[in-house]
Amino acid sequence: MSPWISAFRPRTLPLALASILTGGFLAKAAGLFDGPVVALAALTTVLLQILSNLANDYGDSQNGADSVHREGPQRAVQSGAITPAQMKRGMYVCGALALASGLLLLWVAFGRTLGAAGLGLFVGFLALGLAAIWAAVNYTAGSRPYGYAGLGDISVFLFFGIVGVCGTYFLQAGALPLAVLLPAAALGCFATAVLNVNNIRDIKSDVLAGKITIPVRLGPRHARRYHWLLVLFGLGCATVFVALTYHSPWQWLFVLAAPLLLFNALQVWQRQESLQIDPLLKQMALSTLVFTVLFGVGQVV
Repeated sequence: MSPWISAFRPRTLPLALASILTGGFLAKAAGLFDGPVVALAALTTVLLQILSNLANDYGDSQNGADSVHREGPQRAVQSGAITPAQMKRGMYVCGALALASGLLLLWVAFGRTLGAAGLGLFVGFLALGLAAIWAAVNYTAGSRPYGYAGLGDISVFLFFGIVGVCGTYFLQAGALPLAVLLPAAALGCFATAVLNVNNIRDIKSDVLAGKITIPVRLGPRHARRYHWLLVLFGLGCATVFVALTYHSPWQWLFVLAAPLLLFNALQVWQRQESLQIDPLLKQMALSTLVFTVLFGVGQVV
């Protein structure tokens, strides 16, 4: 596999798309689906995720988190397959592509209504997009990476959940029912749970590197309790949403994903060694994708 393809971390991309799919499914259920908007939102999100992955590879190599003590997969800069200068150039290219894709997305969504209101929405979403680029880069890169202060969970919850779902819905519908916040919060919880598995695995190496993630702050046992909380709260948000908007028994289809999510939480609780925990990262991400598809299909059937 090309070092660059490996640095893109393809296995993270389906999780990044989960919030876009959910926003698309919810708009479809409301009769407001806009294919070009969803496609461009998906492209922009994939580019932002790749940017985040490249910045993470670069930042952790510079700050010492990717060292011989790390027990997860070896990274491109850490291994020498890509030099820091090359990775930095890759980040600039990916950031520029994400910005261009985002601008095209906003033009497609608001270009037909660029009056005062449309211009305001364009500028507001542009600011949100620039914030997403900043968050993608400064998670572990930059002079003061916020991931090293334990703020990564908040960023993931917001951008992989609230912003991803609500933003995609609003770009299609031009309005946002408050109930949409519930599935958005569910996706945010599950995406944060994926990050939590990663951070539980890396507790030892993160302590040595001075990376104070939530699991480092809480300790291994409480970090596993936190994982249970994320999974249960996510399922609870989906349940409340269906109860509030109920119109078909198909809406409960997402319950079929619950055993996968609960199994992941149980395995995270039981497994203690870092190498045993690593496979649960992929399993949690795939379980989130299964939930997304089942939840979305249940809304539109």
